[in-house]
Parts: sequence; C-alpha cells; structure tokens
Amino acid sequence: MKIAKNNVVVMHYAVSDSEGTLIDSSYEDEPMAIIQGTGYLIPGLDDAILGYKMGDKFEVAVSCDQAYGERFDDYVQTVPREALAGVEDLGLGTQLRATTDDGEQTVIVIDVQDDEITVDGNHPLAGLDLSFDVEIIEVREATAEELEHGHVHVEGGCGHNH
Repeated sequence: MKIAKNNVVVMHYAVSDSEGTLIDSSYEDEPMAIIQGTGYLIPGLDDAILGYKMGDKFEVAVSCDQAYGERFDDYVQTVPREALAGVEDLGLGTQLRATTDDGEQTVIVIDVQDDEITVDGNHPLAGLDLSFDVEIIEVREATAEELEHGHVHVEGGCGHNH
C-alpha cells in the first residue's frame, strides 16, 4: 500500500541541519506513528512521504519555509527581570508562555543577566533547511476512530478519555 492522505504511517527518521549536524532521530527508540495529512508533520515532510510504501528508505530535503518557517529577529526580546517575577527557573533554555499581540506563544530564555532576561519566540528550528533520512515501517488505513480523534491508536485504544 502506498502512502496516501489519512493513512497511518509508522516511520523512523533522522533529521539534520544543512551542515549535517544531527538534530533528532527515532532510530534508537520507537518509530513515530502519524496520520498523513493531519498536520502532525511539517508540511515539507508530510507531502514528501506520499506515494512511498512499507520498507522504503529515502532522503528528503525540506526548505525552512516548508519546515518551521523563517527566523524573525523581532521575535527576540529583552525584558526586565521584574517582568518575570514569580517565575522560579529562568535558566537558559527555559520555555515560558507569553501573551503577545498574536495570542499565547511559547518563548525560550536565551540569555540571563542580573537585571534582564532575553527570550526568543522563534521555533528553535526556524530559519533552518532540514534533511531527513526516512524509513517507512508500516502503512495502513486509519480507522474511523483514529480519523475522528486525529491521532494513531495503539493496541488497547488511544489512552485518552474521549
């Protein structure tokens, strides 16, 4: 069976940046299971897996505009430490929820000084062209329940109280 919209796809992947630096991999862990076309994968990878079948191994280059988008300098802001009073852990890499003009957004602490904190609202992979090594482990029709819930169910159900 070739991968088509709304198929369950179980796959291993390794993703690297344009310099070849490994960012993440499932090969040493469990493969990822998704429903194709439901928005779980970045658009460039979601589209690229169409037509492949179980056992296929391939590479996919995904430009930043089809991955996590462009990086925007104005998403980086420095705020007075007092503005974050009450937040206990303000170390590098701490993720915070911030209210912005565009609604709630996750920001990451990228610099900590005595009197100010710098946060970045860009996705950590924004602005990067990515390369994926993919191995398709399984392809099957999604069940009606999986399509209704929007995610793959494992044996025994989905583990959610729907």
